[in-house]
Amino acid sequence: QVQLVESGGGLVQAGGSLSLDCTNSGRTFSIYPMAWFRQAPGKEREFVAAISRYGGSTDYADSVKGRFTISRNDGAKKVYLQMSSLKPEDTAVYYCAADPTGQSGRGVGTYRYWGQGTQVTVSS
Repeated sequence: QVQLVESGGGLVQAGGSLSLDCTNSGRTFSIYPMAWFRQAPGKEREFVAAISRYGGSTDYADSVKGRFTISRNDGAKKVYLQMSSLKPEDTAVYYCAADPTGQSGRGVGTYRYWGQGTQVTVSS
C-alpha cells in the first residue's frame, strides 16, 4: 500500500525558495520512480520533475530546470523538491506521484499513486 503525503507548501515572494516533502506513509517497502507535478487554476496538471529508483537519474521540465532540484531518501521513504528563484507562474498545487511499474516518465497517466497536493503561492 502506498500513501503519499506532501508538505512544505506556502506563500513566498518572487525570487524566494521553498522546499516540499513527500512521504510514503504506507506499509510498502518497495522503491518506485517518483515525480512531482503541479496544477494551476484552470490549467491541466503538468510534469515538474522525476527521479528514478535509488536516485540515479533525474528529469526536469524546461520551465523549472536550473531552479528546482528533486531528490529522495529511500530509507526515510521521502522525496523532496527544492525550489529556488521562484516566479509567480510557479503558483500551483504541487503533487507527488509514484509509479509502481517502474516506467517513470512525464505522463500523468504513468503514475498510479498520488498525494493530496500542497499549495505553493508565489507573490510578485
